[in-house]
Amino acid sequence: MSLLLSPYEENGLSLKNRVVMPPMCMYKAESDGEVTPFHLVHYTTRAIGGVGLIIVEATAVEARGRISETDLGLWDDAQVPGHQQLVQLCHEYGAKMGIQLAHAGRKSICASSSPVAPSAIAFSATNGYKLPHELSLEELETVKKHFVQAALRATYAGYEFLELHAAHGYLLCEFLSPLSNQRTDKYGGSLENRCAFVLEVAQAILDATKEVPLFVRISADEWMEKGWNVEESIYLSKQLQSIGVAMIHVSAGGNNEAQKMPPLVPLYQAAYAKVIRESVEIPTIAVGLITTAEEGEKLLNGGFCDLVAYGRELLRNPNFVFFTAKDEGKKALIEPSYLRAF
Repeated sequence: MSLLLSPYEENGLSLKNRVVMPPMCMYKAESDGEVTPFHLVHYTTRAIGGVGLIIVEATAVEARGRISETDLGLWDDAQVPGHQQLVQLCHEYGAKMGIQLAHAGRKSICASSSPVAPSAIAFSATNGYKLPHELSLEELETVKKHFVQAALRATYAGYEFLELHAAHGYLLCEFLSPLSNQRTDKYGGSLENRCAFVLEVAQAILDATKEVPLFVRISADEWMEKGWNVEESIYLSKQLQSIGVAMIHVSAGGNNEAQKMPPLVPLYQAAYAKVIRESVEIPTIAVGLITTAEEGEKLLNGGFCDLVAYGRELLRNPNFVFFTAKDEGKKALIEPSYLRAF
């Protein structure tokens, strides 16, 4: 029996299948960060297509935390109604909805603001990246409050779970790596210190939102000598487990432009999810050029993960679940209005 199309129930999450649309920046917002008609159509199309779990793209917790000036935001109450409409539309077609709360840190290229980071180290000398301001302890408390306030807005909008973006070289990820975090205070130096801010933000969100499941996306390895690595990711994941995080979304890379990436082949990042899953008692989501139902089944049956993220494939094919259901002889899972095409 197919695991990919089977229901999933654990840690307060109940899904009709194990297909995940991961967060992918669309750069379609206006400068106010509000949901646009594009977002309503884009995400609802995947909900109609049968995706079990949709994670809305990186959504900034403050205006200067945007990657670009066309990112979504939840830094203002005025942004909530658009998210409410988006969630309600996707719920109509059976998808469960989460949102990735993010802060770009030193990787912000917004012309209207200056980037911030754990240390005053630019991500790059080119492509619009600027030297970031090193956040003070007082400023870090304010950033933490921004995350909590955005989390509360997200829950008010109706999202069933939240995802904290601690991957791909954005602010929280920057704290984890000794290459981007060269602080000498309680948030720098040792592994424990470098993980502290991520854990504090996660704990603050959990305390504020109570029963809402919290996922954390990590870069398991930053692909740099003397950089953040898998062993450190296992330590962080164990700490996240201890405070009640529901799932680890396992990716890699993105924190250094000199990174030495492995070959871009199907499933190239999936082994990281398995290592984390086998080291802690938290379910994982696997990512990394996963494009077929057969690959998803292989990962689920092989104990790599609990849910499978189809990023590029769902951009190409919003009806991926329908094609899978047809191949498996489960046409009852296909939206009736589209059934004649299958």
